[in-house]
Formats: sequence, C-alpha cells, structure tokens
Amino acid sequence: MDTVEVILSMLVVVIIIVSLLSNVLVLICFLYNPEIRKQVPGLFNLNLTFCNLLLTVSNMPLTLVGLISKAQPGGDGFCQVVGFLETFLSTNSMLSMAALSIDRWIAVVFPLRYHSKMRHKDAAFVLGYTWAHSMSFSTVATCLSWVGYHRLYASCTLSNPRAGSRTQFIVFTVFFHSFTFLLSFIVLCVTYLKVLKVARFHCKRIDVITMQTLVLLVDIHPSVRERCLEEQKRRRQRATRKISTFIGTFMLCFAPYVITRIVELFPAVPINPHWGIVSKCLAYSKAACDPFVYSLLRHQYKKTCTDIMNKLLKRSSLNASGRGHENQGNSIQTVE
Repeated sequence: MDTVEVILSMLVVVIIIVSLLSNVLVLICFLYNPEIRKQVPGLFNLNLTFCNLLLTVSNMPLTLVGLISKAQPGGDGFCQVVGFLETFLSTNSMLSMAALSIDRWIAVVFPLRYHSKMRHKDAAFVLGYTWAHSMSFSTVATCLSWVGYHRLYASCTLSNPRAGSRTQFIVFTVFFHSFTFLLSFIVLCVTYLKVLKVARFHCKRIDVITMQTLVLLVDIHPSVRERCLEEQKRRRQRATRKISTFIGTFMLCFAPYVITRIVELFPAVPINPHWGIVSKCLAYSKAACDPFVYSLLRHQYKKTCTDIMNKLLKRSSLNASGRGHENQGNSIQTVE
C-alpha cells in the first residue's frame, strides 16, 4: 500500500467510527424520547438512520478490506448481496432526505394545515414509496448481473463486466442516477428554497416591527439597539445557513461519486484509481454527517442527550455512594 492508500484506509476507519456512534446515538434518542417518536419527521429520521447504520456495518468494512487487500472480499454471490444492499441503502437514504425536505416545506409553507397534510399514515405511504423505489432499481441490477466487485471503488457495487450488455448498462446507470440523485437534488432545491423564501418574508416582517419599536423608544440605550440589530442579522443568516447545509452536504458528498460513475461510462476518459476511492469515501461520509445535519444539532435531540447523560451520571453516582456506604459499614463491623 502506498501513502495515499494508507490515508484513505484511515479515512474509511474514521468514517465508520463516527457514522456508527452518531447514528446509534440518534436511534437511542428516538427510543428514549416519546415526543420524538410522536413527530412525523421522526419516522423519516428513523428510516435514514436505519439505512446509514446498515450501510456502515455491511458495506464500509468490506470497502476497507478491498482497499487493503486489493481483491474482492468474499465470493461472487456474497459480493452481489452486498452490492444489492449498497444500491438499495444509498437510494433509500437519498429519498429519505427528499422526504424530510418535503415535510419541512409543508410545515413552513402550510403551518395551519400541516397536521392534516402530513400524518403518520402519510409518512408511512412516503416511506413505502422510498422502499419500493429503492428495491426496484436494486432488484433489476442484481437480476441482470450488474452488481459485483468494482476495482476503481474497491467496493461491491454497480458493475458491468460483460461487454455485450454495455449499452443497456449505460442506459440503466443514467436512468438510475437521474431518478435517485438528480430527483432528490431537485426536490431538495425546490422545497428548501421555498422554505427560505417564506423564512426571509417572516424575517422582514419581524425586522419592520423591530425597527418601528426602536424608533418609538427614543430613550433606549445604544447597546440595546445594537443587540436588536445584531439579532436581526443573525436571524436572516440562520435560515440561509441551515438551507445551505442541507443542500451543500448532499451535493458535496454525493455529486463527486455520481459524476465519476457517469464519466466512467466513457472508456476514453481515464479516471485516477485514488479518485475513485476518494469519491466513494465522500459518499460514505454522508452517513456520518446526516445524524448531525438532521438530528443531533437540533434542540430536542440535544436536550434528550443531556437527559440521558444526566441519568447515567446520577445512576453511577448513586451506585458509587451505595458502594461507599457498604464499605463503610463493613469497616465498622470489622472494628467491632
């Protein structure tokens, strides 16, 4: 292994650890807090967490093995099963992000009708579609033997070793990425930009009221006026920053890999093997980013994590004090 491959292997290990710990923490918060379970977005987050966890434990370690050994991990049948999972889980996670964006769009644009438009059975229907959509592409690729070990990505993924079906594989690959990555990206852009538009409109209304109040309060201290103006600026930037994070992480993690898969269809264009692994690592890194982007940085999840930690620390302190009293009692009995 050269230096670049060693660095990439270490990167895969870091992604596995961060993804595993963060997604397990989201799952613990979901099971611990009944309020999170009652909310409709919690179902989409649960599905996204489920996909990320399975991808972390099933595909990422095998990519690490393929990168280190430079050979296919396991037999052809085993690699086909892993490739099926990789196609299914990556598609499902993209569509789950699109579903979360639709949920936010309905909540912000139609706040009074949100609970009638997005109920638990509606969320279950959307999740059913994401599973059917993901299963259809994965099944077709597996049945046509278009899933196997790909040396460029050191992974069991979409691959076409047969020259006779190259045209059909090109059509399938373009169709697949158009109805997974491109479709999800368009949904994210349309919904979140509408959310941003509504958020900016409300910010302007709040700013007008704030400025009118500052004009009326002639005797207000200059420091208070400055704090109000700073809060206006932060309020405008907060919505833009969140929307940029949602769309930016999606593009940064998935776009390099998808573009590489499309460029790969043209044999005349050479692709650096190290870049293939880098693009795969970027796609894997989305599983490590999602818990923070969609869950752990939200106030409700932060509070749940704090409650869990306080409960664990309180229990450990009670156990320690109990053992201390027991040892003290044993010492007194020994003296007597």
